[in-house]
Amino acid sequence: MTSDDIQKRLGENVKRIRKEQNLTQFQLAEKADLSEETVKNIELSRCWTSDKNLSKLTKALEVDICQLFFPISSSFNADSKEAGVIKNAIAGHLRRYVDTVLDEILSGGYKDKPISERAARPAATA
Repeated sequence: MTSDDIQKRLGENVKRIRKEQNLTQFQLAEKADLSEETVKNIELSRCWTSDKNLSKLTKALEVDICQLFFPISSSFNADSKEAGVIKNAIAGHLRRYVDTVLDEILSGGYKDKPISERAARPAATA
């Protein structure tokens, strides 16, 4: 499974969950404090979104972040090789993010930064 496949899965799941909740793209955008264009771009897999936007989406849709990346349960065996790849990719990203935050805290630089500059998003891996 490639990065593009994961990005496509994210878009499909956001769209599916949004429709299950009878929300339009505009309504989801308002609820998540995002632009309608951002929601559209995520659903169409045009670009990767930030971890901040993912957090806003999960809160607005009231779902766990894993639900945005896993295939729908009817077509997915949670013990499959594909599930392992997805879990490892998510875990790796989260591990790098936590390491970045911890490094900043331990170096003392974290407390002096505005919230918007804390724990810069780790570089994406291919």
